[in-house]
Amino acid sequence: MVPASGYTALLTGATAAAMAFLAVFALALSLASGRLADRWSQTLAQTATLRISAPPSQMTAQTAAVLEILRTTPGVASVRVLESDEQRALLEPWFGPDLPIEALALPRLIEIIEAPDGFDPVGLRMRLAAEAPGAVLDDHTRWRRPLVQAADALRLLALGSILLIAGALAAMVTLAASFSLAANAQVIRVLRLVGARDAFIARAFVRRFTLRGLVGASIGTAAGMAVLALMPLAPARDGVFSGLGFSGADWLLPLLIPPLAVLVAWAATRVTAFRVLRREG
Repeated sequence: MVPASGYTALLTGATAAAMAFLAVFALALSLASGRLADRWSQTLAQTATLRISAPPSQMTAQTAAVLEILRTTPGVASVRVLESDEQRALLEPWFGPDLPIEALALPRLIEIIEAPDGFDPVGLRMRLAAEAPGAVLDDHTRWRRPLVQAADALRLLALGSILLIAGALAAMVTLAASFSLAANAQVIRVLRLVGARDAFIARAFVRRFTLRGLVGASIGTAAGMAVLALMPLAPARDGVFSGLGFSGADWLLPLLIPPLAVLVAWAATRVTAFRVLRREG
């Protein structure tokens, strides 16, 4: 009763495949971005930076006093004074490799590695203010908060993208089902004359379009996973697009896309079929 081929079959299958392909990449990009933000947040959560600004004659004494304070602070696992070459490497992206760092009055930087339990930043700041007034502690709280918020926003963006893709698929299936019902209006009238009910006619269209959605979504999902598996990936340190793909149990997530496409195609076709049949009945 429903043509097995034609424009509606091609439209439904191609749309489901394209939407599934895009959903795979949206999911992969969101997971990669979320992992990157989580990695940055965890890294910053385990470290802190202490900056010492003092006249050259007092820099050595204040550095020694700060190191002694840090060694006796509970929750501080280790401390390390950054060398001039390390500070030059930090400034090189902005000022170039020929920066005369020895001629500049740069503050002394100390890297603090926290113990698993962490330390009390408020108490440490009070001790520094009393014994080393030129020392400023940065526990990276202001850097961690935006990264955590970014990770949450990216996860919401992934959900929103998948919902938009599902909505586009539902719209295309609705158009294809409406066209198929209109093209088979004469057949539907004959079936009604021999006693077929609208539920029986609607089931035929729903079955056909749901199957097309399943086949197309399966092809699109498989193609997206294959492209991600064959894509050369950048190392984790190279930026946002590092680790773009799935790892471990994440490879099971795209397998949820074809069932979602089936549900969307079933609902869209069912609603469209009954609406058209009631209007023409």
